[in-house]
Amino acid sequence: MNNTIETSARIVVRDVLALKKGEQFLIITNPSEDVMAVSRALFDAATEAGAEPTLVIQNEKTQLDFANKAALASFGAMPEVCASISANKMGKDRAASEKPLQLGDQSFDHVFHYQMDGLRSLRAIWTPGITVDMFCRTAGIDYGLLNRRCSAICDILEGADRIHVTAPGGTDIVVPVAGRKPLRDDGDFRSGGTGGNIPAGEVFISPLPGKSEGVIVFDGSISLNEGDMIVENPVRVVYEKGFITSVTGGLEAEKLLASITAGEKTAFQFERDGKLPAGEGAVRSRNCRGLGELGIGLNPHAEIRGNMLEDEKAFHSCHFAIGSNYDNDAEAMIHLDCLVRNPTIRVIYPDGSDAYIEKDGMLSPSLEAIQ
Repeated sequence: MNNTIETSARIVVRDVLALKKGEQFLIITNPSEDVMAVSRALFDAATEAGAEPTLVIQNEKTQLDFANKAALASFGAMPEVCASISANKMGKDRAASEKPLQLGDQSFDHVFHYQMDGLRSLRAIWTPGITVDMFCRTAGIDYGLLNRRCSAICDILEGADRIHVTAPGGTDIVVPVAGRKPLRDDGDFRSGGTGGNIPAGEVFISPLPGKSEGVIVFDGSISLNEGDMIVENPVRVVYEKGFITSVTGGLEAEKLLASITAGEKTAFQFERDGKLPAGEGAVRSRNCRGLGELGIGLNPHAEIRGNMLEDEKAFHSCHFAIGSNYDNDAEAMIHLDCLVRNPTIRVIYPDGSDAYIEKDGMLSPSLEAIQ
């Protein structure tokens, strides 16, 4: 599939976000050619739909940088919809990092998450590293089929005790998930409090902190603080009691370890600078070696190309994230997604029974048969 950029934008505005007449649509982007082109296409499609889009441009940010204050001030208008169409990341929220936003017993270190996850007034998409080619190939998919497959996999993961993942490259790890709820990026972000990537197409779950045991061999692609890269020399990562004890391999392993170390150092620096509460630096530094996510790629048009936004959605793969999780009980300065090819994913329940989501990278027959 290869739609025009205009067609893909209309599908996202209609089928993913369901933009309505008069809704405020905030688009935060960077000057880079590809993200600007996608942003403009979404701006035009939103205008056609009768919404009121606003385009905000800031320089490119990494996950260790702060967003521009003026860009985040746009959330003061309480937009119903937001699109972060970034070359890398939106950037951290300086004010909320120093003084988290409170909602009852919930605490948020970014106004974006406060409005989407807390107030649930915002629905959103985010596209770190999107290209025009990727947007045209992977955004205009059959979201009904994707939703049905995501639902079936979430049903399998409900009530799981642990997940055993193996792969031909050497991965062999047990990931405890008791009590965790599976999450989905299925492209259905039509109501407040929902959001996810474009391209969409994954089911993911947060491992219990401090519990995972085994070896992961990343042989697809890896995320780094400075960008993503295809793996030529597999990276072997050992987890003991939920935390990394070694990272070995070639140049890729050195780069991955450098990104982890940078996250650890940044946590302490943020605390020294008053950007994190006292004591939080040590917590977030340790969590830079935690296991934050296990995800399963489900977008039929995604390929492994060295751009994690697309790579992690590719069929015949799963990914693990080093750093922050999605249950907000193990926050870190980094969230580095890294890919494993052709996994076997076995879900084990408290009574010892099991179910397979994939074997050697292929969806189980019942999942493959969903139409």
